[in-house]
Amino acid sequence: MTHTHAELKKKTVAELREIAKDIEHEAVKGHSQMNKEHLLVALCKALNIDMHEHHQVVGLNKAQVKANIRRIKEKLAAAIAAHDRKQISYCHRQIHRQKRQIHKATV
Repeated sequence: MTHTHAELKKKTVAELREIAKDIEHEAVKGHSQMNKEHLLVALCKALNIDMHEHHQVVGLNKAQVKANIRRIKEKLAAAIAAHDRKQISYCHRQIHRQKRQIHKATV
């Protein structure tokens, strides 16, 4: 039976230990003594499961927002070179706002 990281994360420690006892892998040795966090990492390593979770961005063109951030960073570099503190502050605030848009749209 194949598992995903999300499925394993929802299981209890007892269920994870039950899965681990059937696996012959160095990572899950001592599974009965592991807590959920360590057991989850060991199981993912033993089963070759990617632990990185991909998030979906809903209602926002993420590529466009990232392009805006790159454009603002160019302005920021010019402001730093010119020692314009007001423009530097403004650019930092704009980058922060763009990143917050992505965070808010992430599910």
